[in-house]
Amino acid sequence: MENILEIKNLNKSYGDFALKDVSFSLPKGYIMGFVGENGSGKTTTIRSILNMAKFDSGEIRVFGLDSVTDTIAIKERLGVVFDSLYLAEHLNVKQIERQIKPFYKDWQTEEFFRSIEEFDLPTDKKVGDFSKGMKMKLMIAVALSHKAELIILDEPTSGLDPVARDELLDILAEYIEDENRGVLFSTHITADVERIADYVTILHSGKVWFTGELNTLSEGYAVLKGAEEDLPAGIKDKLIGFHAYRNGFEALIKTDDLAGLPDSLEYEKASIDEILVYIAKEDKHERHSKGHVV
Repeated sequence: MENILEIKNLNKSYGDFALKDVSFSLPKGYIMGFVGENGSGKTTTIRSILNMAKFDSGEIRVFGLDSVTDTIAIKERLGVVFDSLYLAEHLNVKQIERQIKPFYKDWQTEEFFRSIEEFDLPTDKKVGDFSKGMKMKLMIAVALSHKAELIILDEPTSGLDPVARDELLDILAEYIEDENRGVLFSTHITADVERIADYVTILHSGKVWFTGELNTLSEGYAVLKGAEEDLPAGIKDKLIGFHAYRNGFEALIKTDDLAGLPDSLEYEKASIDEILVYIAKEDKHERHSKGHVV
């Protein structure tokens, strides 16, 4: 499969945070969910892809082009949707269209207003008065109107009501029907990822914890519950985010490690939310064990 986005050994340090050898790729024709707790490095990675942040080392290629030396050519073919509107809020849709079309050689006015009509957006109202869902749709209309082949979204569903979120996901599903396109979808609402994504990358503390097909992740981990004394010897070392309660324990476990466990222990497939929680618990436990203050 040909990749529309490739990141290899991306490193960036500032203050007390660092991206550490971040590597993942997105094949053409697919949607990747990009998840992790706040402060995990998702926005820094996206800013690096967009050449809005200078990274220390590594390589980012979009459409096979270098993200730094070919940034202008890349941005002609790229659409971006942030969690807040990047367009002039005192203008209406018609004025916005006249303002931005000179920046794109492949701008299509007819396509823009077709999307505006389809998304039921008013053309004479100041865009600053739009609801958050309307602003998201406007940014997507811009992306669709200059033939964007890759859309990158940074927390677009944050603060949206369920109807607006559903509409946004439907728009992305329709967009990706063209197999030459791709979507990188950063969000903390993991239910959206589970609904729409083909691939998922999990960042934790600036490192890639998992990257691959969503099915591989969802089938690869389970939440294990039961009495601690029922754990066979050596299995506890394989548990992630072990947490003991008065009446038992809970932990994340790879499904490959479930074989041979006693029937008294229960398990169920782990959601992305649960995986993130147990990763955080494991990290907290490790910092405690090293004597670090949490």
